Amino acid sequence: MKVENLYDILLKCDHKVSTDTRNIIKESIFFALKGNNFDGNNFAIEALNNGACYCIVESKDISILDDRIILVDDVLKTLQKLSAYNRNQSSCYVIGLTGSNGKTTTKELIHHVLKINYNTISTNGNYNNHIGVPLSLLQIKPSTEFAVIEMGANNFGEIKFLTELVQPDIGYITNFGLAHLEGFIDLNGVIQGKTELYNWLTENNRNILINNDDDEQKKFMNDKTVLFGKDDNSDYVFEQVKSNNVSLKINDVIIETQLYGSYNFSNICAAITLGLENKIKLEEISKSLKNYSSQNNRSQKISKNNSEIIMDAYNANPTSVKGALESLSYLTNSKLAIIGDMHELGKAENIEHQKIVKFATGLNIDKIIFIGSRFKKCEVNFKNFYFFNDKTDLHKSNLKLNEKNILIKGSRSMRMETILNEL
Repeated sequence: MKVENLYDILLKCDHKVSTDTRNIIKESIFFALKGNNFDGNNFAIEALNNGACYCIVESKDISILDDRIILVDDVLKTLQKLSAYNRNQSSCYVIGLTGSNGKTTTKELIHHVLKINYNTISTNGNYNNHIGVPLSLLQIKPSTEFAVIEMGANNFGEIKFLTELVQPDIGYITNFGLAHLEGFIDLNGVIQGKTELYNWLTENNRNILINNDDDEQKKFMNDKTVLFGKDDNSDYVFEQVKSNNVSLKINDVIIETQLYGSYNFSNICAAITLGLENKIKLEEISKSLKNYSSQNNRSQKISKNNSEIIMDAYNANPTSVKGALESLSYLTNSKLAIIGDMHELGKAENIEHQKIVKFATGLNIDKIIFIGSRFKKCEVNFKNFYFFNDKTDLHKSNLKLNEKNILIKGSRSMRMETILNEL
């Protein structure tokens, strides 16, 4: 079936798309994707019975079972092709976003600001890969005015591929950090992989948003570049006033937020810049950001048993762990950090964990607990450092966890948020 005909079906289904029969959206199109341990083709009839209007499959035997089942050569490629077609049928302004740290928080902040004046959609959660990005693009309706699309990658060529689907009007890279080193090898590889976004924007004469404090990104500056940052040569000049709950100043206006940590400063600035660029009043932006609170274990603040917990346990890499530890060290009152292993670092994993332990020795933190087999290999006899193979060993230790400020951070597979029950 031609993509134009699938687009007509997408409109008929009001852009509702499903990929999992366990949570079918009523009157949606079901895409029968395949994975290592499942084949969505086998669930097509179940999807229809659960409320889907149409199913896209690549199994001829399945396709003959119902008139509402549509046969294609490749379901995933069809999903991707339809998403790009849908994006190009829209007149909405698309913002493409990538980076090593802070992508999802920045995406949420930009969405929060733009929705003040505009009909805005954004990537759901962190669905930022070769499946998640197409699903995000399919959210774009004729009435959508802005779309904020997050793109992730763990190897070369992936951002280029996703950018060609997204076709952004403007793009922004949050930062370059030591993440996904299994694929990118080192920081130079990260920079090469992430700047595939800026390369595409430059080649296609699109706009670029750059933090003017970041030297690595300045080489992409051109006459369509928007600059923000602490640098006085920026188009939008910001000053950081406070780093606990981040406060900043622009045009003599103080903007207060509920976000923790200096590493969120540039994320907030990017959102404000895009708001101002699109004619949203600074007073309205300030009011909106003051009411924004982070969720989903990303710099999320939780009060429990007279402690303020910074739950930053959605993911971790060397750059983000250092930033979180440093921000914690600036706080007053007693401080505890509970840090889990960092994954996807490839051959660099041993040395990067050792660097974190060494870095932590110079910080003003009362107690640091390291959890996981990788950190356990780095165990040192340092005052108020504790090393455990896993969370069970921490539980058995009966170590008191009652400091006033508590940071919890680790890679997603460590599920560090479960430690909350220990506090």
